Amino acid sequence: MRVSDQEEDRSVIGRVMTILDAVAAEPGEVGLSELARRTGIKKATVHRLATELVERRMLDRGAYGYRLGFRTFELGHSVQVSRLLRNLALPYMEDLYEISHEIVQLAVLDGTEIVYLEKITGHRSYKAPSGVGERYPAYCSALGKAIIAFSSDAVLDRILAAGLPKRTPRTITDPALFRKELGLVRDCGVAFDREEGHREVSCVAAPVLNPEGLPIVALSITGPSYRMGLPRLATAVREAAVALARVVNTHATLQALPRRHQRRAEELRGPCIDSE
Repeated sequence: MRVSDQEEDRSVIGRVMTILDAVAAEPGEVGLSELARRTGIKKATVHRLATELVERRMLDRGAYGYRLGFRTFELGHSVQVSRLLRNLALPYMEDLYEISHEIVQLAVLDGTEIVYLEKITGHRSYKAPSGVGERYPAYCSALGKAIIAFSSDAVLDRILAAGLPKRTPRTITDPALFRKELGLVRDCGVAFDREEGHREVSCVAAPVLNPEGLPIVALSITGPSYRMGLPRLATAVREAAVALARVVNTHATLQALPRRHQRRAEELRGPCIDSE
């Protein structure tokens, strides 16, 4: 098969992945001509795609040729960190499930949304539409508020700039009230979603903080409002988050987690969880 025929059989994404795979297979740098030969892609096309990959830090251009860029390391590290966080969190999530028999979730903030990293449920649990890897608006979720409350003004500004559209009659849509809610979260160390995202569904979440008091992820319990004893579950979730933080913060792989756009947390207090 001619080079041009091979190229026509691939999508742009396919060609990009072929280029990255070819560079990854070489411990050193791979020159442009050699890269075209290995991939079966025309030299001009390789040059065009490789130039864009360099701009996006997926490749680096050296004296001889191309090598993997630091962005590929960041992406790989993110996958490793997510898997490690899930493994470390599972025992604590299982404990929370045993005391509640409701949905227990682990999530991280990404932009204006939370991304679910892990989820435990059972036949009795509320059938939530969320799944591992899926996204949900942060502003109307306890998980999102638990993280946003300890994040920087830049993060909060981004959330507010995206808007706080009403999802239920109880959604907090006023920016001033939302800021006040986040202040309560900082005081309590836990966040609540009282039917703000879904009718008749409530949630309580707590942030997992690093040694500097900055949020990494958050844990939550979600279930039908009529059987969610929020004060009791809030205490359990907060204690689980604190215990998980101790484990996470002793793991060398997690010591270099990104800390930009975050601020130091205030001292966590708990009397406010006594009322629903």
